[in-house]
Amino acid sequence: MHAATLGFTALALGLSSLPALAGQQSEAEGFIEGSSLRLLMRNFYFNRDFRDAGPEDQSYREEWAQGVMAFYESGFTQGTLGFGLDAHGLLGLKLDSGRSRSGADLLPVDGDDRPEDSYGSAGAALKVRLSSTELRYGDMRTEVPVFATGDSRLLPETATGVLLSSQEIPDLALNAGHFTAYKLRDSTNHDQDLYLNYGEGRIGKSIDFIGGTYALSKQLSASLYAADFDETWHQYYGGLQYALPLSENQTLDFDFNLYDTRDTGKALQGEIDNQIYSFAVGYAFGAHKLTAAYQKVDGDTPFDYVGGDSIFLANSVNYSDFNGAHERSYQLRYDLNLAAYGVPGLKFSVRYIKGDGIDGSHADPSGGYAGLQGKGGEHWERNVDLRYVVQSGAAKDLSLRLRQATHRANEAQGEGDIDEVRLIVEYPIDIF
Repeated sequence: MHAATLGFTALALGLSSLPALAGQQSEAEGFIEGSSLRLLMRNFYFNRDFRDAGPEDQSYREEWAQGVMAFYESGFTQGTLGFGLDAHGLLGLKLDSGRSRSGADLLPVDGDDRPEDSYGSAGAALKVRLSSTELRYGDMRTEVPVFATGDSRLLPETATGVLLSSQEIPDLALNAGHFTAYKLRDSTNHDQDLYLNYGEGRIGKSIDFIGGTYALSKQLSASLYAADFDETWHQYYGGLQYALPLSENQTLDFDFNLYDTRDTGKALQGEIDNQIYSFAVGYAFGAHKLTAAYQKVDGDTPFDYVGGDSIFLANSVNYSDFNGAHERSYQLRYDLNLAAYGVPGLKFSVRYIKGDGIDGSHADPSGGYAGLQGKGGEHWERNVDLRYVVQSGAAKDLSLRLRQATHRANEAQGEGDIDEVRLIVEYPIDIF
């Protein structure tokens, strides 16, 4: 049995034997009394122009779609053990696209590369609570550094498995999980293989993880996680976040993240010995914030991860992750909150990231990263983000977001030259 699986089992057995402490379960309202239902309406326009596409390649992708998402969360039944159910329904509707413009991952495509007019899925997870410890089984979203489902298109991704979460100890949040299947953002199938972002070939059948976050003080928190990706790798994560108030309207914050990945078992993606870290420092003063970040990869393969958003690194941005073999990257970012200028709810940000030193020429020739990147790779990306949230009235909480990305790279980097625009309108509705 793998180390992560052993850790998960030990944690589960230990927590299951806890006495009925005065935790969250003692305040359970009841299955129906504590339930909630909310809707999220998401209108998404996406276009991506591949500026270096060859004459035989599709050079432009454009899709416009409407998403309707319903999320139901029951309360817990009263008693020492509380039982409940979470469920969701997801529906995507095509507003505009075509065969020559499909492939933006807002909509699934048929065998002729034509976007579907509609698609949908539903899922549920059973949950049990003892004191302040919850066990969930079923289809769900996850948000831990070594396995986080994505939500960057029309509908969110989900995964099928078991998740154990505990907050029995003050300021300490523990998580352990075992997941075996994945549903991609433009799919209706809950039984797909686990999603690997860069590697090719055989995919491990499961992922196990264990870890947690501890708030050492109001300003400082630390996270540690370990994961085992079946017959592929052991991956470890460590993170530190620190906020230092300088005055009433000035703050320094620091963010450090580190991943270590090493192949194991049958090494389905080949030989892997990869370390990546990022360090970011931000200075907030009044309505403004300046951020600088540095990120470095040590290893002959790119940093890879399971799940659409399992990369808690400073330079993972709109298009690129800046995670190439041996890559180093730098970021400068500026944020502005226009509430200070009489427009509450309006925020603006711009950032620029430069990466170089990429050398993927020494990747295992029989592994999943062979030929992905060459030697001497370099690239840059610029992101502009404008977001407005309605503050009051009938449309309160309606948000409008415009995101623009430009990416330029040489051939050895491998991701190409793109110009991209996303326009996202969201409206949450609390039913009860």
